[in-house]
Amino acid sequence: MKTLLRPVRVASTLLLLTAMARSAAGQTLPQRTPEVPRTSLPDDTTQVIELPLLLPDSLVAAPTPIDSARLVWLQTPPELQDLVGDRVGCIETDAPHAFNPSVMSFVTLFTERNRKYMQRVLERENVYFPLFEKYLAKYNLPVDLKYLAVVESALIPTAKSHVGATGLWQFMGPTANDLRLRRDEWIDERMNPEKSTEAACKHLRYLYGVFHDWELVLAAYNWGAGNMQRVMRRTGKKNFWDLYPNLPRETRNYVPTFTAIMYSMKYAQAHQLHSPELKYRYAEVMDTVQINGRAVDLLRLSQACGLEDSSALLHYNPELRRNFLPAGYRSYAVQVPATAKPQLAVVDRATLFDYCLPRTELPQPLPPMMARLNGVEPFPTRTLLAASGAPREEVEPTPRFRRVRHTVRRGETVSALADRYDVSVAQLARWNGLRKGRPLAPGKQLVVFVPMATPASQPAPSTGTIASAQKLTVPARLTSPVAKPTVSSQVARATAQPAIVAEAAPDVALASKEVRTSARTNRNAAAAAVAPAIEAVEAVETAVADDSLPTEYVVRKGDYLSRIAEIRGLSVKQVMEWNKLTSIKVSPGQKLVFTAPAEEVDTTTQEEVVAAAPAPVQLKPARAPKVAAVQKLAVKEPIRKVHLVQAGDTLYNISRRYQGVTVEQLKRLNNLTTDEVKPGQKLIVAR
Repeated sequence: MKTLLRPVRVASTLLLLTAMARSAAGQTLPQRTPEVPRTSLPDDTTQVIELPLLLPDSLVAAPTPIDSARLVWLQTPPELQDLVGDRVGCIETDAPHAFNPSVMSFVTLFTERNRKYMQRVLERENVYFPLFEKYLAKYNLPVDLKYLAVVESALIPTAKSHVGATGLWQFMGPTANDLRLRRDEWIDERMNPEKSTEAACKHLRYLYGVFHDWELVLAAYNWGAGNMQRVMRRTGKKNFWDLYPNLPRETRNYVPTFTAIMYSMKYAQAHQLHSPELKYRYAEVMDTVQINGRAVDLLRLSQACGLEDSSALLHYNPELRRNFLPAGYRSYAVQVPATAKPQLAVVDRATLFDYCLPRTELPQPLPPMMARLNGVEPFPTRTLLAASGAPREEVEPTPRFRRVRHTVRRGETVSALADRYDVSVAQLARWNGLRKGRPLAPGKQLVVFVPMATPASQPAPSTGTIASAQKLTVPARLTSPVAKPTVSSQVARATAQPAIVAEAAPDVALASKEVRTSARTNRNAAAAAVAPAIEAVEAVETAVADDSLPTEYVVRKGDYLSRIAEIRGLSVKQVMEWNKLTSIKVSPGQKLVFTAPAEEVDTTTQEEVVAAAPAPVQLKPARAPKVAAVQKLAVKEPIRKVHLVQAGDTLYNISRRYQGVTVEQLKRLNNLTTDEVKPGQKLIVAR
């Protein structure tokens, strides 16, 4: 029986192996046989198109990038998340201390992956944190803002970023200028721990007054107040975490980094960040050595103080950019350890500073040299004149110009007005911003600068020339066809008296032999007496208001008094007095008068004529006339300064750049209702 079953088992085994081989052969794709190139016939119209091998469709979505903070959060044990969250929530402070996955990722960075960074910071905290706490308490700010310096510079006073931010608080140059931190070739006060800390407290107090939220304050400290205001205005969101997706990457991570560093330093012992191997530093008691414009080598001063390291004073004075100070520099106090005071008390100050003189001559800045062109002599500067020893040439007085306003009448052209005032068309167009090819509109106000004619000086005036001094005339007013005769005639009569006395002065001098020798001096004195009267006439003619300006104006919608007065070269006080206004508010349809009352004009004219008349000429030199009353007529045009708003500017920063200007004055001058400004906006900063 067993012998019969053996062939059956062998046959069944062979059949099973054959079936399995066929199934495997059926699952493998047959190899693609190489195609034989077809020979195209003239009448063959069929085309062979090779279709690409299509992959099977997939219902699985494409993988999305995972946030690194979220990934760290998922990898963190839940027990550790709850522990850190409870500790952050228990911190009693007004500074930002929200807990979320972003904060947890930075906590893991500082307590696990980058422990050496936190240990270096812990070594320096005892040096700077007492100073930070002192000024934060002085300005009523949260004391925990001291950790902001760790985020900025890791408590390194000489730290400098790739964009130029410097110091413990990483101030940029424009911000340092606004905060009155001095920067020059020798000193950069951004690296002075005490001065930069006080400036940072002022800046944080200002930012909190703008945003009233410490998370937004920290973001604005990093990105700029103007940028934060723009993104808040664009998105309409007022919370940092709502603005989180719209902020740059550095600013997004700024607040979580601050919270993580605050937690890591407060719970450094729990995370075993402290170690006996760390070299902790502590603040030292310091003294000062006053240097009043002397040249000092700090390396030699360190030796005089008995310090082992010759560059030790550079560590105590990180704001010094070089190891010496030149002679003639401003008064400066060098910080030295208090332990060096007995060493310095042994010698007097003169001996000490003689020892601290630089061994070699200090480098001096090169004088600026102008470009030399072939065939062109360089402009004679003071340096060249001092080097050559040549006498300085007397500079001729520049001609004086009179500003004239002209009201365009119907039919007048630019060329006709240029010929009338003896100026070029290009000058007239440049003064008034006229465009080429456009006609003048009737009633438009044009400004023309007309040179005032001055009498030619003569070396030796004679009796006849002095007597003819009364024939000198003042240039006629070009803008007014009808001049006011009262001012000119009365001043002319006032100038006639010194001319008559001048005519008699030579006769008196010729009567005596003793006076003959001084006749020439007397004639010069008489000529000098006539000159002030001529200047008085010119001043009166210049000060009188232009007749071409309209004397009345009807207020339109959108007008305001300061603008109306500025266009007509008047002050707001004058317009208010002439129109008997009690406030600067004007309403549409209101009539304004731009001429003084008749009584005031007559009184002023009499005063100016009396003041313009010089004293009679005597044998002694004539006394200069008093022309103070004439100068009162000169209308001072308001000097207006305009500031072009740049990116990152705020009203506070702009007010700090101009002395005596406040934020309220800027808002009042520019009719602003809020503190927001835009780049490219022009602001009036002074009048």
